Amino acid sequence: MQDSPNGFETPMLGLETPEWLAKLEEIAGEDGYYQPLGPRHHAVMVEEKPILLVTFESIDTIQARGDTGQPLGFELVREFGWSHLCLLCEEDTWFRDPHVYAYFDRMIDDGFFEDFQQVVFYGAGPGCAYAAAAFSVSAPGATVITVQPQATLAPRLAGWDKRFAQMRRVSFVDRYGYAPDMIDAADRAFVIYDPRQEKDAIHAALFARDNVSLLPMPLMGNDIEAALLKMQILFPLLAKAGTGNLTAADFYRLARARRTYLPYLDARLRFIESQKRPFLKALLCANVARRLKAPRYMRKLDLLEKAARQGKLAS
Repeated sequence: MQDSPNGFETPMLGLETPEWLAKLEEIAGEDGYYQPLGPRHHAVMVEEKPILLVTFESIDTIQARGDTGQPLGFELVREFGWSHLCLLCEEDTWFRDPHVYAYFDRMIDDGFFEDFQQVVFYGAGPGCAYAAAAFSVSAPGATVITVQPQATLAPRLAGWDKRFAQMRRVSFVDRYGYAPDMIDAADRAFVIYDPRQEKDAIHAALFARDNVSLLPMPLMGNDIEAALLKMQILFPLLAKAGTGNLTAADFYRLARARRTYLPYLDARLRFIESQKRPFLKALLCANVARRLKAPRYMRKLDLLEKAARQGKLAS
């Protein structure tokens, strides 16, 4: 692709949306395209090799990451020469829009996804992860990776989830509606979530199918994608999915990076403290202090050892 080597190095942080979208169209170049999908959605395609990554992303989230200001998939285009189809929303829409439905209908009619040896759908956060699962039905045999997805916001099925009142008038029962049903055609799907985030855990349970691996990550909080990026395991995870051979065991091997990720260790420490289990707290502090030389854990370990010597180790 003629324009990609320089285009993918273009910084895009801090641009207003029209200018940002113009840069995307420029990067797509002669072998790709940019296409608006109604007033609030956009598609950008970069075509290279027979592996296609389809991502669903929010423009606001891309800008808030503070790295390149580009869609996540561009990193894999740079590294591996993959093709990348990025669906973008300007607001939190869950991609529930007839223009988006029509776009995927056309892709199905044209046999677009059949041109690729492997297709990976990816999305993170309630709306984008929902969309990755829901629209994956357009590419039977795909691999689907969703981070904290919602199954639906239809009041009849998810009236217990009150977090997104603005979406209550949006239909989740028409085209591409109930996300867990839409992944039936996938070769395999992976749902990453924190089981201690109660509503996320209920949504994740609704995805349970024979071709779905539920991947709980306790104590990772409400922005797991940011943690995966900081631990540098998201791109290796997507790269493995691109081979068509990703397994739950592969994920958990990568997830061992939590052992050196201080925000996760801090969350585990707070949880142990809330349970008033001083022996476990001492074991955790000793382990982290030994491996990471983390000053706060070394100080806590010193205090625990002094309390133990004085017979005061109670919490």
